Amino acid sequence: LALPAIVRSDGRVLLGLQTHARSGDVSRDLAHALERALDAEPGTMVPTDGLPGRGPRLQDLLDPAEPLRPELHEDFGFWLQDDADRTTEVEASLERANAAVVPTARLTGVEAAYWCRIGDRAHLRWVVPYDEDPLLDALARLGAAGSLALGEGTRYAGSFRAHGRSVPVWDLPVGPGAQAWEEPAAAFGSRLEEALAADGPLSSEERRARDGLRGRQLTLR
Repeated sequence: LALPAIVRSDGRVLLGLQTHARSGDVSRDLAHALERALDAEPGTMVPTDGLPGRGPRLQDLLDPAEPLRPELHEDFGFWLQDDADRTTEVEASLERANAAVVPTARLTGVEAAYWCRIGDRAHLRWVVPYDEDPLLDALARLGAAGSLALGEGTRYAGSFRAHGRSVPVWDLPVGPGAQAWEEPAAAFGSRLEEALAADGPLSSEERRARDGLRGRQLTLR
């Protein structure tokens, strides 16, 4: 139902990222939803109440000693705790959401890289922790050297910008599953680290490669 939060009957809180009301500061939006959820009774679905005003952001409310640990689910069944939650409206929403799920697997050998299949195409999406300008320089060095792909039949497609992070994307052959890309991804990670550590200005060929890479960026809002 695109709710900002749900409070389970045992008091656990689920926050929603894909909601109807967004201020442009996802951290403040989530903090506002969390504050409302913490004031709500167990078993409450927290409704949308418009955009938040000034206040704490999510990192102000979470315990920094407890790192975030992403967990990947096959469908959206984790939304519901028991049969009591399954109204006709909720079931219909769950069915629509599950029909739109993109088959996804998280690579284990590198951090925050996800294999996904969309129709008859497969991709690797990798959320990297580097600032955009140094990352583009490093990717340009690899591109000019012909080592930007992950292997035979792969192609660097471009990158997303999302909440201050860059997400490079590669097109992959459809047949091999996620496990087949563990070693190529780890090898690329090593090449990228070396390129990030390189000193000196970009060559003319590397600058041209950088311009091409910048033209293949898409900002997600």
